[in-house]
Amino acid sequence: MRQYLDAKRQHRDAIVFFRMGDFYEMFYEDAITASRALDLTLTSRAKDASGGGIPMCGVPHHAADTYLTRLVHKGYRVAICEQVEDAKKAKGLVRREVVRVVSPGTFTDTGYLDDREPVFLMGLVDRVAAKVGDTYGMALLDLSTGSFVATEYSGPGGRQALVDDIAVLQPKEVVVPEESALDSLWVDTTAPTVTTVDAWAFDDERARDTLTTQLATAGLDGFGLADRPAAVSAAGALVHYLRETQQGQLAHVRELSFRDTTDTMVVDPSTLKHLEVVRSTEGARPGSLLDLIDQTVTPMGSRLTRDWLLRPLVQLEPVRNRLDAVEEFAFSTSERGKLRDILKSVHDLERLVARAAMGTAGPRDLHALQRSLSAIPRVKATLQALEAPLTGSLVAELDEVPDTRDAIEATLADSPPALAREGGVIRDGVDPELDELRVISRGGKEQIAAMETAERERTGISSLKIRFNRVFGYYIEVSKAKLHAVPNDYHRKQTIAAGERFITPSLKEYEQKVLGADERILEREITLFEDLRSRVATAAVPIQESARALAHLDALAGLAETAAVHDYRKPHVHAGDELVIVEGRHPVVERLATHAFVPNDVMLDRSSHQVMILTGPNMGGKSTFLRQVALIVLLTHIGSFVPANQAKVPITDRIFARVGASDNIARGQSTFMVEMQETANILHTATSRSLVLLDEIGRGTATYDGLSLAWAVAEHLATDPDARPKTLFATHYHELTDIADLLPGVVNHHVVAREWEDEIHFLRKIEPGRSDRSYGIQVARLAGLPVRTVARAKQILQGLERDELATGGRSIQPASEATAQTQLALFATPPSDSELIQRLRAVDLDRLAPLDALNLLAELKQKAE
Repeated sequence: MRQYLDAKRQHRDAIVFFRMGDFYEMFYEDAITASRALDLTLTSRAKDASGGGIPMCGVPHHAADTYLTRLVHKGYRVAICEQVEDAKKAKGLVRREVVRVVSPGTFTDTGYLDDREPVFLMGLVDRVAAKVGDTYGMALLDLSTGSFVATEYSGPGGRQALVDDIAVLQPKEVVVPEESALDSLWVDTTAPTVTTVDAWAFDDERARDTLTTQLATAGLDGFGLADRPAAVSAAGALVHYLRETQQGQLAHVRELSFRDTTDTMVVDPSTLKHLEVVRSTEGARPGSLLDLIDQTVTPMGSRLTRDWLLRPLVQLEPVRNRLDAVEEFAFSTSERGKLRDILKSVHDLERLVARAAMGTAGPRDLHALQRSLSAIPRVKATLQALEAPLTGSLVAELDEVPDTRDAIEATLADSPPALAREGGVIRDGVDPELDELRVISRGGKEQIAAMETAERERTGISSLKIRFNRVFGYYIEVSKAKLHAVPNDYHRKQTIAAGERFITPSLKEYEQKVLGADERILEREITLFEDLRSRVATAAVPIQESARALAHLDALAGLAETAAVHDYRKPHVHAGDELVIVEGRHPVVERLATHAFVPNDVMLDRSSHQVMILTGPNMGGKSTFLRQVALIVLLTHIGSFVPANQAKVPITDRIFARVGASDNIARGQSTFMVEMQETANILHTATSRSLVLLDEIGRGTATYDGLSLAWAVAEHLATDPDARPKTLFATHYHELTDIADLLPGVVNHHVVAREWEDEIHFLRKIEPGRSDRSYGIQVARLAGLPVRTVARAKQILQGLERDELATGGRSIQPASEATAQTQLALFATPPSDSELIQRLRAVDLDRLAPLDALNLLAELKQKAE
């Protein structure tokens, strides 16, 4: 127990898996916690100093990964304490040490990882600078692939940008300094696992030394980290944390890049949610944009496609280069098909080489890595005729690393086991010592078989058998009926129900020869395999580069496949201002719709068509139209073809989407509050290069409040001298259409619907002009409201449309008391008011002199009093 307590003192925030023979045992609080989390039986062992039993539970070592996965999924950290010396050779107590700490951000077991998503470990630090406020340093490392980036956030919007990135990137674990105040950066209900480390690990000089040692460089300027102390601090602390917990050299972490936050389009978490980019409204991948366009055939390509959607490009040339490559793949049907067939044989190279570098790869992992590298020459041959610059540069980056590939093929057996300790990993002819041991083992077993035959002949006992178990080794078994024929040189070892077991000196001699050889064979195989794995680790960097090039080729070919299958067209991307889409479609809705999808056009610019006020009926397609415009712009910026006949898309720095209702119950925020917060973010951060989509702003409060807010928001977007972003503004407040008469750059469009025999028909076509009806009552009837309820709603609507409520101030008469006459005048006005109205209608304003107007006003005031 002293060993266990020492390990626990070093890892107080982790559950200690303490290896004891064939089990990992847990004690004290760890046992109680693990038994609840894993549904294990809680037992106890010898009493402690206080006289009470020590709580204990355990799991078999061969099934440990399953239990580790369950614990890590629940956010626990686990310290694995192994026996680090052979129990047979140990003098006294077997030495044990913590060899690895696994946590949500560091666990790379295949059973824990989703092939299509990264597993991010994030480092965060806050630096307070005089006069300029806080600067946040952030580093992001995917241990399963070696991907490593760092960045900084500063200025007035820095904190919110960091909060958005945390929500978008969804790190599994965040490493922060002790006593930091960074917990406020994430919402409690979606908070990642937070791990604190000593604050000195974030010290500038120490972090810089840690990084230069890890990256094997004299400085960090070549990585874009000059004068980026906060980013260096976060990245260095992250590497320190991994070295402490993984007990390895992290040979696959050899590249670090600085990500400038202005190099990619900002798509905040709210917009991603409203547009259903990576998750549908149900929170699942199916039904999302990513699920539709991801036609990749490798896990690497799938992860890269997801990353492109979350961080679209905003530089013109890189976007055009991707589009050109996708175009070439789209029209090179034969080459695209051959490439995709070859890539189907490529495994997850990024994660395979990472496991090799961390010493966790098994024989089958290396075998899969070798087969994947063997596919690279065929990829090169298939793509040699393609001319797109991006494709050519990616092919040039492919390196099959022949020495490493050939070494794996020459060393490993054709069908190796999953674990090296199972044996049969190394080919014959690889190692003379291993071959000699195998000859001894095979020959010894043949000798024992021959001995069994010889003993039967010598003793005359035809049923005599030579068997083996782990307790006695080899033994001779004789049935009770033949015990009288046992020779004198047989030494009794054990009596069993069916007879007795014996040993002889010659049998023990052969046993020692055979068993000793088998043990040494396994030891030698493990040594040879670990040497091979280390050799692979030294080639981690070129293998990673090839893996990333293959991922890019897979992603580009996947986008081309999507374009070919769904009839997408190449957009024209430009540095100007005009956004024009001809017969655009919603990529997901058109695939799921049970009816023919109706395409629509849009034209936006900052001169004559900066804000489009869109009116029309419920269920007419306004929200779909808004979303499809945004998704076409987004797809363009990742280099994809788009669902439209034509598209002219300007470089866009941000897409804002406020479409649909949502609330945050956990934080006590209503739908209206969330709507106002998201709208405020748009008004504060949108620029002239942004695209803004607003749907039904102001609907969550009183009618006049909502109308006033919607009007003010639309007016702000149309007149803000610092921004004036291109805006689509869908609303049921028909009064907003008057803004087009008052402000330049505001135009009205509406969704066409037709009413026939009291039934509404949605045409889902967007046309210029305004709509004066929402057809809400007709939609309610389609939804199944009772007929009498719908009829009553029509009566009330007629009164409201005559403005009777506003002029009369009287309450609505209950339907049960209303007569036919009163139902036609639900809000009958007082006679005096009627006289006033009649008097006003009789006035001819064109002939009314100023003095007459004053006299009329005095007369009306007297009557009103």
